[in-house]
Amino acid sequence: MKPGKRSRIIILGDTVTMDGFLRFKETLCIQGKFRGTIEATGALIVDKGASVDANHVSVTSLSVHGSVSGQVRAVDKIDMFTGSQVRGDVTASRLRIAEGVLFEGQCSMTGTDREVEIFSRPIEEIRMDLQRSHG
Repeated sequence: MKPGKRSRIIILGDTVTMDGFLRFKETLCIQGKFRGTIEATGALIVDKGASVDANHVSVTSLSVHGSVSGQVRAVDKIDMFTGSQVRGDVTASRLRIAEGVLFEGQCSMTGTDREVEIFSRPIEEIRMDLQRSHG
């Protein structure tokens, strides 16, 4: 992004139901329902209460607060927030899955030059902390 230039967010509102093919370069926030294919160089946000039923989704990054079905590929990262649902195989450099997410599918991690942190803390470390506090 050039200095002084703002990133735009395009919103498909909660009353919008759309079928077809989406292509965009900025950030798109879906608040309604979309069915079809998404191929974009921008970021995709699926808002709480929104649903995407796609053949495939190809984006720079994906943030899911609602529901996504279909094969997903993100160049950078996929974030699945509490209460979201993702059904389908996902591929990304980075993946974050919050507690309370329904995820049905397989995950493939793409290679990067830098260290990739999948989870903030290893499960063994969390267990040890819990044992210390209850022991």
